[in-house]
Amino acid sequence: MTTAQQVLDLCRQRGWRLATAESCTGGLVAGRLTDIAGSSDVVEGGIVAYANAVKERELGVSAATLASDGAVSEAAAREMAEGCRRRLAVDLAIAVTGIAGPGGATPGKPVGLVHLAAASPTATLHRASVFPGTRAQVRAATVEAALELLALAAGGGEVAGDTEPT
Repeated sequence: MTTAQQVLDLCRQRGWRLATAESCTGGLVAGRLTDIAGSSDVVEGGIVAYANAVKERELGVSAATLASDGAVSEAAAREMAEGCRRRLAVDLAIAVTGIAGPGGATPGKPVGLVHLAAASPTATLHRASVFPGTRAQVRAATVEAALELLALAAGGGEVAGDTEPT
């Protein structure tokens, strides 16, 4: 069974709906979930928030967070996930924000750095990773990490990384 299928099955078991808030993946997480027939009973929708203005307007990420921590940060990922959960009125939301490359790196934020957050009714989990490779490889690894974090948040086991509830 794929991780995407596991996420859908776990959400079905709980009667949960889910949504995505994506920056560097540009909708690939939602695409992976909706590649599976029958996913419409779980997937509510998604927001591709590439620009900071969209992160603020559509997901409720604060301007203060973007100014102090930046769009590629734990704080921004958490606010994206929680904002997506509220905005789309779902039980579970995943957010991804990162630097897919080949450019865009800044001091302390290398190409491949990705922050992911999954917001559920009980907690918001976070994971940060630096994925090696090309833009396509970073984005593909980010999708897998997002699906793993969704599975964890939906009650499906352990995920490696610095996942911590708030």
